[in-house]
Formats: sequence, C-alpha cells, structure tokens
Amino acid sequence: MDKINVLFLCTGNSARSQMAEAFLRYYGHKKFEAFSAGIEPQGINPCTEEVMEEIGISLKGHRSKALVEYLGKKHFSYLITVCSDAEEKCPSVFPGISNRLQWYFEDPAAFEGSDEQKLFKFREIRDQINVKIKNWIKELGVS
Repeated sequence: MDKINVLFLCTGNSARSQMAEAFLRYYGHKKFEAFSAGIEPQGINPCTEEVMEEIGISLKGHRSKALVEYLGKKHFSYLITVCSDAEEKCPSVFPGISNRLQWYFEDPAAFEGSDEQKLFKFREIRDQINVKIKNWIKELGVS
C-alpha cells in the first residue's frame, strides 16, 4: 500500500511545521510520509529541537525548506497549514494537492519572555500539535 503524503506548511518552517512533521513520522511512519516547508524558511529554531529532544523525538536530518521545493514536483494527499499567515500566502491553486486543512497554532517563536518562558511556550505548542496529530490519525482510521 502506498503511504499517504502529507505536507505541513507554516511561515518559517522553524517550529510548528517541523514539530508536526516529526510527530507524524513518529506515530504514522508505516502509513504516512511526512514533509514540511515554509513560505519564507528561516532555519529550525533551537528551542524546537530542544523541546522535541525532551520527549525523545530527534530532529536530526531535518532542515528548513521552502515551499517551492515541492510545488508541482510531488503529489500530496494533504497540505496542512499550521498558521494563518502561511494560509494567506500559500497559492490558492497548488498542483498535486488532494486535500487542504488548516490547523492554526500560536507561533512559539514570536513569544517574548525569559528563556524559560520561551521554552514553556514551545512545550505548550509542541503538546498541542502532538494531540492534534494523534487525533487526526485516529480520525482517519489509519493506525
């Protein structure tokens, strides 16, 4: 059986989309092929790597990628935008996309505070994405 290709899209591909890609790979590796990209890639935020490592999921091998790396080059069963900014800037016609979903999460990289407060915010968003991915896999009945 072919795997279900899923592309997670956000503005910078530095936090939310990276987390979503990692969680889908972790939970759905037998049924899904997960990818992520950004409208304006900025590199992976070190806090993203840290909070994912805390729960035993490594981002080793991940890199921040531009949407154009995939546009018209790969078919995706799902394009999932994880922020409203990416949804607004994403082309309305995207060749090779079967379904578009919007899962908006607060941008942890935009949070201002102490280092510990920033990590707390990254953990909060990580945990929200974790729950969303697990529930979505269950909804699809592809476990």
